[in-house]
Parts: sequence; C-alpha cells; structure tokens
Amino acid sequence: MGKYIIKRILITIPVLLLVTIFCFGIVNLAPGDPTDLYISENATAQQKEQMRENLGLNQPLPVQYVKWLGNLLQGNLGISFSSRVAVTEVLPNKIQATLTLMLATLLLSYILAIPLGIICAKKQGGWLDTLITSFSFLGVSIPNFFFGLGLIFIFALQLKWLPTGGMTTLGQESNAIDSLKHLIMPTVVLSAFYCSNMIRYVRANMIEIFSENYMRTAKAKGLNQHLTLWRHGVKNSLVSIITVASSDIPKMLGGAVVTEQIFQWPGIGQLMISSINSRDYPVLMAINLVAALGVMLCNLLADILYAVVDPRIRY
Repeated sequence: MGKYIIKRILITIPVLLLVTIFCFGIVNLAPGDPTDLYISENATAQQKEQMRENLGLNQPLPVQYVKWLGNLLQGNLGISFSSRVAVTEVLPNKIQATLTLMLATLLLSYILAIPLGIICAKKQGGWLDTLITSFSFLGVSIPNFFFGLGLIFIFALQLKWLPTGGMTTLGQESNAIDSLKHLIMPTVVLSAFYCSNMIRYVRANMIEIFSENYMRTAKAKGLNQHLTLWRHGVKNSLVSIITVASSDIPKMLGGAVVTEQIFQWPGIGQLMISSINSRDYPVLMAINLVAALGVMLCNLLADILYAVVDPRIRY
C-alpha cells in the first residue's frame, strides 16, 4: 500500500505540471487586457505599456509562464492585480471559509442521505420510498440560485429567523451561535443536490445488495436484522458511497461559486467571481491550482479508502 501511495504521488508531478500549463494558458488567453481596469481611459500608449510592465504582462507568454512556475516552486503565487497584496495572504482565509461550508455540507448530506437511502431500499415501492425518492428528484433538479433566493425570501425577509448573508453579523462580536445562523442557509442549499444524489445511489446499491445470496443466508441463519444490515449490507456498499463522495467533493467548489455569491459567503467562490470581474490573473491561477490539487487529493484518498473498507482490493 505504501508503494502504491508513493507511486500515485510521483504520478501527480507531471499531471500537476500539465495543470499549471492549463491554468496559466486558460487565464492569460482570455479576451481583454487587465491594464484597461487599472489605468485611465485617456492614458497614453506609453503609460499603458508602463502599466503592463508593472503587472508583468509585457513579456511573451512562455517567458511569463516560466517566471510564474519558478515563483510557484518557491511558494510565491504572485501579487494580486486588484489589491496589490500577495496571493498567499489572500487565499488562506478564503479557503478556510469555503472548507467550513463544504464540511458542513458533507456532514448534513451524508448523515441524512445514507439512512434515507437504506430506508428507501428496504421499503422499495412503498409510500415512504415514493415520497423520499420524489423529494430527491426535486433536490437534484432545483437550481441553487433559485432555491437560495427562496430561502432568503422566506427565512430572512419574511420570518426574519436567519441573516440574509455573510459569515458573521457586521458590528457584532463573532460567536458560535451567530456563525451557525449564517451557515444554515448556504449549507442547506448546497446539501439539497448532494443529499438527493447520494440517496439515489445508496437506494440503488442497497436494493442490489439485499438480493445477494449472502444476505439471504444471513437472514436464513436467524442473525439479527440490524446487525445483518450494518455489518454485511452497508459495509459492502461503502465502496460505491466512497466513489460518489470523492466525485462530489470537487463538484462542491463549482456549487460554492453560485452559493457563495448568493449568500455573500467570503470564500473561494466569491473571490473567483470578483477576480474574473477585475481580471486578476494571479488570483485566478492560484484558485484553479488549488482546485486541481483538491481533486487529486480526493482521488488519492478514495483509492486508499477502497483498500481500507474492502480487503479484497489490493494495490
């Protein structure tokens, strides 16, 4: 297992190199010139060229990439065009905010989805299965922005139970209760899709597992029903659950872009939108790189967990 992990880590090195090329290229080949946002419309050609030189955009793209990659290897992600602050100082707080939202989403989604999926499989075709499945299809279908605005209208504007957005209340000292109130609606919006999606996967997988011979044998031997379910049924479905979860986590970054914008959550998603509007290339490249690293780590963690939950899998 150790050799496999080392091999996977070594494989990620050329993949990361390709990711850096892609991140740099996709951002720098976008239409428009960042200097247009940071200099007067009446500026002379000489002033514009001086601004391009100040931002490091006056050299050919291959030269810019080599310099950026060299700085990256030294832990330097560059200077933000808009704030003139080092990107390494901007990102940590934003990443922490997004990770908080993603962790809350994962916990809520899977704590609800796994038991509900099992219930649907056990009550297949019944009214409870139909009800839960209908809600899961609704959760997958409803757009984040529509659901989020609906929650804001009901719970923030009409009932005034929850704040409309942000991570803390401005002008007040931050505390756990206040932070939890701000976290509820964005977490519910993000969880709607992932919880519904996981319910469908768990239901389909458990229906298949319930029809297996070893489950019939355990039942015929008179083993405790709950013990049979958790020790034999759920344990054998963990591989599928891990597969879905490892693919869901990277998708949450995409969902966070919309959700964070709706609720003004100060995370990576909101930073990405503002960076696109200001053509802040260093920040955009850093966000893309962080997202790519997250995907690779999720895939590696999933492979390791496969071997942990299923002894038949050996690398």
